[in-house]
Amino acid sequence: MRYAQGGGFTAQEQQRRERVRLEAAERFERGDGSRVIAADLRVTVRSVERWRQGWRQGGSVGLDSKGPQSLPRLSERQFAQLEQELEKGPLAQGWEDQRWTLARIKTLIGRRFHVSYTVQGVWKLMRRNGWSCQQPVRRAIERDEGAIEVWKKQVWPQVKA
Repeated sequence: MRYAQGGGFTAQEQQRRERVRLEAAERFERGDGSRVIAADLRVTVRSVERWRQGWRQGGSVGLDSKGPQSLPRLSERQFAQLEQELEKGPLAQGWEDQRWTLARIKTLIGRRFHVSYTVQGVWKLMRRNGWSCQQPVRRAIERDEGAIEVWKKQVWPQVKA
C-alpha cells in the first residue's frame, strides 16, 4: 500500500529539519556544547557533531541539505516495473500465500533486475518510494466464514475459560 502523498519527507518536514540545523548553527556560534544542543533539539549527539563539523568548514551554508546519501540501485523505470510485479501478487511470483515480505521483495528484485539488496535496504527503498507496512486490502481467498463463526461460538468460549 502506498502513502497518498508519495514517499520520503514532505516539503514541510524538509523545511523543519533545515530549521533545526540552522538553529544548531546559532547555538554553535554561542558556544553551546553538543550534548546540550542535542537534548534541546531532540537529535543525536552524533548528528550535532556532524553538523558542527560542516559548520566549521562552511558556516551555515555548510549545513544545507546535500540530498540523499546514496543513489538508489534501481532506476525510476525499474522501480515502476517492480511495482507492477508487486501488484500481480506473491502467487504470480511463485510463493504459496498472499503475503509480501521484505525478504520476498528482495528475492524478486534479485531475480528480475539482478541487483542485490539487503532486507534493510529493501525497507529503505520501499519507504523512499512511498510504500509502508499494511494489512491486506482484501480478505484471504481461502477464508471460510462458516468455520470462523463455529470457532467463535464453540471453541473460543472454551479457550477463554
